[in-house]
Amino acid sequence: MTPPVLLYGQPPPALFREPEGAVQVSPLDPGGVDLAETPEVAFASALILAPPGRLEREWVLARTLQLLPPGARIIALAPNDRGGSRIAPALRAFGCEVTDEPRRRQRICRTLRPAHPVGLDIALEAGGPRLDPRLGLWTQPGVFSWDRPDPGTALLLGAAPALRGRGADLGCGIGVLALHALESPEVSTIELWDLDRRAIACARRNVADARASFHHGDVRRMAQGGGDLDFVIMNPPFHDGGREDRALGAAFISVAARRLGPGGVCWLTANRHLPYEATLAEAFSSVRLRAETGGFKVYEAIR
Repeated sequence: MTPPVLLYGQPPPALFREPEGAVQVSPLDPGGVDLAETPEVAFASALILAPPGRLEREWVLARTLQLLPPGARIIALAPNDRGGSRIAPALRAFGCEVTDEPRRRQRICRTLRPAHPVGLDIALEAGGPRLDPRLGLWTQPGVFSWDRPDPGTALLLGAAPALRGRGADLGCGIGVLALHALESPEVSTIELWDLDRRAIACARRNVADARASFHHGDVRRMAQGGGDLDFVIMNPPFHDGGREDRALGAAFISVAARRLGPGGVCWLTANRHLPYEATLAEAFSSVRLRAETGGFKVYEAIR
């Protein structure tokens, strides 16, 4: 049986069709395979939409080289404004001979896996999970605010009171808001949801509490029923594929409202310019601005 094609992300269909039988390994695909846990030499070739961050991108390329046999074909691409020009130098540093082609505002790099790639271990360590001494938490390049405290989250931590009952942290990242919620002994359970597999893996290590459960999935498509929670705490995302998508945060607000029972509370932080007020007013009976500073705002919304 021929090994499948490794597929990372969703390259533009105008440039590449998804190979038949390809195995998706992006951490942002809940139905995909975990690239970190895949056995070595498991794929015939690779098609990669390279991530924008340097450490994350080099980790993906190095791990791909580990998983392919010598001579296997690799195509890696990215938009010009999201690290496309940096793919070829990274591959050459691993010992690859690379052709680099600009097309439709993308840089497309083609190479064959060398017999003896170099520097893979360094890239895998630099882009892998680590305990950050400044954060005091497990994190990994590529997850939200992976190497610094997020100011919107910090504002919410200072504004939210002790919570109680059953709750959820939607778009939990590495678990900062969930840790705050669990400081209250009145919290009975909390669900941590995130689309990023790496974030959930870090959150599992950071939130060592039996009251917590972890869910790798798209919040917008969660199957849980309505009215079963007492609180939601969240810093919802507003980027999709690197582009601002205000509908994404609005969808999180709608899901929070659906999950909360009567009198349930949603604590939300967001960038000041994001127009969530109308969505909050439509979904909740009471909405109050509780903090606003430094380009961020915090709302308390009661169902």
